[in-house]
Amino acid sequence: MWNDFKRRAPYYWSDWSDAWDYRVVPSTVYMYFAKYATTPSRFKCLVLKHENLHIIPLWCNSLLPALAFSFDMFESTGMSYGVNEVLLSSVLGAAVFSFFSAQPLTIVGVTGPITVFNYTVYDIIKERGTPYLPFMAWICLWSMVMHLFLGISNASNAVKWVTRFSCDVFGFYVAFIYLQKGIQILTIQWHQTDVSAYLSISISLLVLMVGYLSAVIGRSTLFLHPVRTFLRDYGTPLTVIFFTGYQFIGKMKGIELLQLPTAAAFKPTLDRGWLVEFWKIDVADVFLAVPFALLLTILFYFDHNVSSLICQGTEFPLCKPAGFHWDIFLLGITTGIAGILGLPAPNGLIPQAPFHTASLCVNKQIPVYRSSGASPSSSSTTISGEPPKTQMKTVTTHVVEQRFSNLAQGLLILVTMTGPLLTVLGLIPQAVLAGLFFVMGIEALESNGITHKLIFLFQDRTLTAPNHPLKKCRLKAVWAFVALELFSFGATFAITQTIAAVGFPVIILALIPLRKEAFERWWFQAGELGVLDQPTASPFTLESVGGAWGGPGEKAEEEEEEGEKEREEEEEVVEEEEDERSEMGGENGVERGEKRKSQ
Repeated sequence: MWNDFKRRAPYYWSDWSDAWDYRVVPSTVYMYFAKYATTPSRFKCLVLKHENLHIIPLWCNSLLPALAFSFDMFESTGMSYGVNEVLLSSVLGAAVFSFFSAQPLTIVGVTGPITVFNYTVYDIIKERGTPYLPFMAWICLWSMVMHLFLGISNASNAVKWVTRFSCDVFGFYVAFIYLQKGIQILTIQWHQTDVSAYLSISISLLVLMVGYLSAVIGRSTLFLHPVRTFLRDYGTPLTVIFFTGYQFIGKMKGIELLQLPTAAAFKPTLDRGWLVEFWKIDVADVFLAVPFALLLTILFYFDHNVSSLICQGTEFPLCKPAGFHWDIFLLGITTGIAGILGLPAPNGLIPQAPFHTASLCVNKQIPVYRSSGASPSSSSTTISGEPPKTQMKTVTTHVVEQRFSNLAQGLLILVTMTGPLLTVLGLIPQAVLAGLFFVMGIEALESNGITHKLIFLFQDRTLTAPNHPLKKCRLKAVWAFVALELFSFGATFAITQTIAAVGFPVIILALIPLRKEAFERWWFQAGELGVLDQPTASPFTLESVGGAWGGPGEKAEEEEEEGEKEREEEEEVVEEEEDERSEMGGENGVERGEKRKSQ
C-alpha cells in the first residue's frame, strides 16, 4: 500500500490539472447520460480495440443500470433498497474513488452480482426474523475489516494470475444475469392484467430491437458519419425516452402499466433515517454475519480487481501507475460506510469501467501503406510500377488520465435524486427496464471472448481467415478450452439459482488457480494457451502486484514471437544481399521485384 501511494502521489495534482481537456466533457456526459460499453474482449484473434468498441449510448453507464438494479432489489428485499439507495451508493463510490483512489479511472457503483448477493441474504434470514438492514450493516462492517487486511497483507498480488479466461467466464455470467433479470421483470407484469402484461412484453422487445439497431447502425457504413455518431451516442437514451411516452399514445393510455417505484427526494425508500441502527441486533446474528462477509469480500476482491485490470488494459497507452493494494483498502472503507447508511455496497463496474478509459482516449488517423516497401518517403510507385495503396488506421496517441470525470458523473447522479427528476424517473415503465436488460445482456455476450471462440468453431472453415490465430492451435484444444469456460460459467450460474447463491463468489475465485495450475498440465501443448488466453493488463499496470505472471503458455508465445522477429530480420538481410548482387549483375528493378514475389 505504501508503494502504491508513493508511485501515485506525484501524479495527484496532474490528475486534476490534466482534466482541462475536451475529452473530459464528452466522457463525463456519456458516462452519466449517453454511453454504455460492453466488456471489451482482448482476445488477440478478434481483438476489439476501443475505437471499435460496441457502444450502447444511454444514461446507462451509471444511471440506467442503477435504476434497473434498484428495481430488482426493491422487489426482492422487501423494499429495503430502492432508487435512492442505489443512486446514493453510486455517488459514494464516485466521490471517494475520484478523490482518494490510486486508480481513478475505475468507475464504482452497484453491480449485478451484488444484487444477487443482497436478495439471497434476504431470502436466507427473513425466516429467522433477523432485521435485514442491521444484518447487512454487520456484513459490510466485517467485510470492511477483511478488505483492510487484504490491502495491508498485499493479497492483491494474486491479481497478476487473472487472465482473460477468468474475465470471460465472469463476463458471460454477468450477461446471462442481465437476460435473466429482464425475463423476471416481465413475469411480474401479470400482477396487473393480461393486457398490461402483453403490452409490457411488446414494449420490452421494441426497446431491444430499436436500441440494438441504433448500435448496429452506429458502427456500420450506412448514412453520413454525423448521423452514425448521433445514433451510436444517443440512440438508446432516446429509445428509453420515446417508449416512456409510448404508453400514453392512443388506446394504450387506458392500460395501466407497472412503473419504476421511487421515493421522496434524498430520503430512504423505507420510513427510516439514513443511519441504520446496527446495534439493535442479537449478538448471535452479529457473528452469523461473518461467513456472509467472507463471501462478500471474495466477490469484491475479484470483481473490483478485474474491473481495475480491464480499464487499464493493454490496449490503453497509460502513463500513470496503478495501485491495487491501496484501492482494495479504500473499497473496504466504502463498504463499511454503505452498510452503516443502509446502501448496497458499491464496487468496480464491468463494463462501465473500461468504457470510461476508452472515452478518454485521444485518437488520430494515420496512413497505412499496404504495398511492401512503400512509405511516405519512398518513390511514388511500387516495384511493379503501380502507386502504393494506402488505408487510414486509427491509433491512440494518449489517454487523458484524470479524476474529474469520475467525480462529475457522480455529482450528476446526485442531482438525479432531486424531486423533479425522480418524478420523471417514476414514469418509466418496468417493461422499458426489461428491454434495457436485454440490450445489455446481448451486447455483453456479443463481445465476450467465449462467443468469439464459439463463432470460430462453428464457422465454415473455407471462410475462416488463413492467418486466424486460433488456427495455430489444435481444433480439439480450442474445443477443450471453450468447454472448460462453459462448464465454469454453468457452475457459477447454476449455484445462483439456488438458496446457496451467496456461495457463487467462491466458484468465481476458484477460476484463478484452475487456470494457473491445472490448464498447463492437461490437454494443451506449449504455445496453445498463449493463443487461447492472455494476460488482462500490461506489465506496467501490474507493477503494483509484482509484475505480470509469465506462465508456460505465455512464455511459449513470447519465444514464438521472438523467433518470428529473428526470421524476419534474417529475411531482410537476405533481401539486402540479393539486392546488392542483383545491382552488380545488372538486374533491373522489375526482375528484382519478380524475385521477391517468388520468395
